[in-house]
Amino acid sequence: MEMNTNQQLMIIGVGNAFRGDDAVGLIVAQHIREHAPNLAVYESSGEGAALMSLWQQAETVLLIDAVSSKSEPGTIHCLDASNQPLPTSWRCFSTHAFGVAEAIELARTLGQLPRQLTVYGIEGGQFALQPGLSPAVEQAVPLVVQRILHDVTSQGTAA
Repeated sequence: MEMNTNQQLMIIGVGNAFRGDDAVGLIVAQHIREHAPNLAVYESSGEGAALMSLWQQAETVLLIDAVSSKSEPGTIHCLDASNQPLPTSWRCFSTHAFGVAEAIELARTLGQLPRQLTVYGIEGGQFALQPGLSPAVEQAVPLVVQRILHDVTSQGTAA
């Protein structure tokens, strides 16, 4: 995907549509795109090098992904990853050896993190090879969409 090199704000939904709750980042991104078509919204498999390339020119990135930290499914976590690493208790589900957490830490080491990187982690419950979200995670989707749209408009970064 080509990106405008002046990109101020970028929203990236991460996931795999065929691995249950792992699809939640993609689904949140699709809903945000429907509600705010003026925002730069992207979907990613979570492959680390592709993420680093995608967010390279953005100043602010909001990234949505499924996590597994032993919290209740559907729990919404939010972390300022520009100032701290993802908690080791968060296991981001990725079919890639070099995924979201690794991309963030490599970008931090190389001085290539966006100025502001916020990660919304939605606690998953099932990651089996099947499409569709579990009920608890599905209920979290509109809450995360609403929170992100509120955060974007309250920060004045919406186009």
